[in-house]
Amino acid sequence: MPIGPGGAAVSAEDPVSAERPMSAASRVSVRGTVLRIASVLGAIVGYGALAALLYLIGLQIYRWFRDGEWTHFGLSDGMQVALSHCCVRDGDTGRLAALMHWLETPVDWLGLHKVFEVMPASLALFAISILGNSIFIYCSDRIDERQGP
Repeated sequence: MPIGPGGAAVSAEDPVSAERPMSAASRVSVRGTVLRIASVLGAIVGYGALAALLYLIGLQIYRWFRDGEWTHFGLSDGMQVALSHCCVRDGDTGRLAALMHWLETPVDWLGLHKVFEVMPASLALFAISILGNSIFIYCSDRIDERQGP
């Protein structure tokens, strides 16, 4: 009688405890599940960034009509708002807190900080939206190919 993991005896009739290689159908099922999860995450990121982009541009247009002046929101401003609302609180330590501190008062990488100040947050949101939707479409196409006609 063969010995299984943990030193227990394994009978030939016990398919649960016997070690078998993953079948082709199982691998296909795992790949399909991964594609579906990636498709959903891509859609959430893509359409979430699109909604944020539309909100930001709507806010800028509203302020332009009200004040007669275009309000610039840089990438660093957007990152500060996002980090303060979701991830970093006063007195926190760690990498995100250090990033937040660098966005507020940089002491090194001054050129990168200047790029973050000048680059519009709407451009970054547009790029994230395109990336998320590309992942969504790619995974959906792979799922459709696997299902066939």
